[in-house]
Amino acid sequence: MRKLMVAVGGALVLAAPLANADIVGVGASISYWDSELTGTAGKNSKFVDVDNELNLKNQDNVNLGIHIEHPIPLLPNVRLTYTAIEQSGRGELGLSGYDTLVAGPVRSDLELDQLDLTLYYELLDNWLNLDLGLTVRDLSGELTMTQLSPVVAASKTEIDAVLPMGYVAARFDLPMTGLAVGAEGNAIAYSGDSVYDFNAYAQYQLAVVRLRAGYRQMSIDYEDSNDKLDIRIGGPFLSAGLVF
Repeated sequence: MRKLMVAVGGALVLAAPLANADIVGVGASISYWDSELTGTAGKNSKFVDVDNELNLKNQDNVNLGIHIEHPIPLLPNVRLTYTAIEQSGRGELGLSGYDTLVAGPVRSDLELDQLDLTLYYELLDNWLNLDLGLTVRDLSGELTMTQLSPVVAASKTEIDAVLPMGYVAARFDLPMTGLAVGAEGNAIAYSGDSVYDFNAYAQYQLAVVRLRAGYRQMSIDYEDSNDKLDIRIGGPFLSAGLVF
């Protein structure tokens, strides 16, 4: 993590003199992400497959974002994004159970929330756009498994962390068309834990209205005390926003 922070910080210092927009820009967006979940959850050395055993399915995804860009040299631009994921399902655990408490038929609910504050500079700002920065992610997740019979019992697996992540975004604009293609991502890996979040998209902009369609993939491999999540969430998304 220290090497990542030093590398990103050095790049930001070098990029700062190039990173000034001509005018102040403000944007906001909302998107729908049709995601699927795979991977495992663990507690007290017990593990469960969240897809095959719990049958977790997408219930609700909320993705909101705002950004502010300005012409002030040396000061970074600011981006704030929020993602909330809810999945639930009914499954069957083996006799060995989970966390020594839950076995047999279960109902499971996953809630995953992340709030990102990104400070970034624009290295390029024309038909080819390139941003580089640092994201601080407040990540929290809770997986609740409730045994349905013969007796009611419940177990919770939780993670809660604030993570520094490297941020990069690139976009290629097709001149005079309003069309563009791009990709962006956040990543951190340290001491066996890692979080990656990438997306690629096609974009169309008409006046102040910006529409995007693409694919987003998130991977979380994180251990918090006796609780562990090693999951991947991916799927297509649609986004609509206003840019001024």
